[in-house]
Amino acid sequence: MPDSPALTIGEVINLLKAEFPDVSVSKVRFLEDQGLIHPGRSRSGYRQFHENDLKRLRYILRLQRDQFLPLKVIKSKLTMWDRGEESTTGSPDGAPRPTRPLVEPDGEHDAERVMAQSGLNATQFRALMEHGLLPKQGPYHNDHVAISVEAGRLIDLGLEARHIRTVLLAAERAADLLANLIEPLRRHRSPDALRRANEALSVGVDSFEHLYQLFLSDELREASPQ
Repeated sequence: MPDSPALTIGEVINLLKAEFPDVSVSKVRFLEDQGLIHPGRSRSGYRQFHENDLKRLRYILRLQRDQFLPLKVIKSKLTMWDRGEESTTGSPDGAPRPTRPLVEPDGEHDAERVMAQSGLNATQFRALMEHGLLPKQGPYHNDHVAISVEAGRLIDLGLEARHIRTVLLAAERAADLLANLIEPLRRHRSPDALRRANEALSVGVDSFEHLYQLFLSDELREASPQ
């Protein structure tokens, strides 16, 4: 059992408010529903948070605020933290590492390296470029490698680059909606407005990603083999 005194969800919110003014009970519950945090329960069923839970929450909220990461990526970072790989993920209770915006992901690779990592051949790689799924010139970053890997899986199933382009078009429409949503905040240029814009963008990315998965599952429910 944890040695630190148990905190209620309300006490946790009060401790986080100074750094994360928009944190709320519903957001903490959502993170629990998504499996990112695992507070204990009292005999009467109330959530009980300890020091490690608070550190974990701060880490998650910093990743959302400072790096705009979707929950899936944050989960993978938390897995690395749980394994003790703090040098890779950063310390949850320390200052956030220097970050780059979404438009400048990490990594620089040439086409040969992307193909080697994704398993695509030259024809398949060229088809992804021709249909706008990859830039026509490098260097390529880590997201392009991930796109190539997932596209390769779909190609192995029998789809072509022109089919996969439908996913890109949906992402472009979602990005336009979010960009329009936060534009009034970005024009303000005040630190508070920019912080709220970044948080809105992070939440929006998570919500669009989750909705896409839900809609896709719902559409395919009848087609699934029994």
